[in-house]
Amino acid sequence: MSTSFIPQKIAVAVHPRFPKSLDEAQVIADYLKEKGIDAPIGSLRNETLRERVKKGEFDLLIAVGGDGTILRAGHLCAPCDVPILGINLGKLGFLIQVQRDTWQEKLEELLAGDFWIENRLMIMAELFRSGEKQGSWHALNEAVVSRGQYLNPIHISANVDGLELTTYVADGLIAATATGSTAYALAAGGPILPPELRNILIVPIAPHLSIDRAVVLAERSSVSITVHSENAVLSVDGQTPIGLDAGDRVTIRSAEYSAKLIRFGDLDYFYRNLRTHMNQNPSTENDEE
Repeated sequence: MSTSFIPQKIAVAVHPRFPKSLDEAQVIADYLKEKGIDAPIGSLRNETLRERVKKGEFDLLIAVGGDGTILRAGHLCAPCDVPILGINLGKLGFLIQVQRDTWQEKLEELLAGDFWIENRLMIMAELFRSGEKQGSWHALNEAVVSRGQYLNPIHISANVDGLELTTYVADGLIAATATGSTAYALAAGGPILPPELRNILIVPIAPHLSIDRAVVLAERSSVSITVHSENAVLSVDGQTPIGLDAGDRVTIRSAEYSAKLIRFGDLDYFYRNLRTHMNQNPSTENDEE
């Protein structure tokens, strides 16, 4: 599968918590320079690099690391419509197709136009308090309303498209994308969704005398989660939790843009990747990068 789009303005970025990845990023940038492409490198937290991405100075960002790096890159690149090519230096790589020992071969294919672009749903979570919007956040994996520092379960209710779904007494409720269905939602017992689906998945966390089944919403549906107890937080793609008060409402819906990921080969890559990971024990792996 090929495309008429061949990137020429490329940046190489790494996870800010793993500066050792800069060495690998430099090797990749040197390779691109040999091909006539001057690719700057830097951390995904580097403000100069971030501003250049936002201004549309690049038509591709190479994210060097693991799935966590792709999440950070997605938050940066999706609003700017910049595709991402992930090169895996971590252990788990549900989001990454290119491995450390194959990146040169894949960059050859990239520069020959032998690739395709996969669009991944992103969601937006909005927090309302006393009817007033407090903020909004975008996620590639999931938005989670869960208990905070205390061990007590929280009481929450969920509405879908304005209609009451159910109430939960649980450790929390996950609203995930198909991408996020292989992350926290999977660990909580949810199903795995094919990446092309644009449905939101709702998965309760350790429900107590409450419905314990996941629910897959219709495409373009939204879910509102109302908190009826204290000690609750909102976490979006594992970022710093936001404290919630009783009465707060979190509404989650499809975002206005998607994350674009560079893919190679046929469309069955996801199931081959999934089979590989299902034969491993991910609890012993480090996917922080």
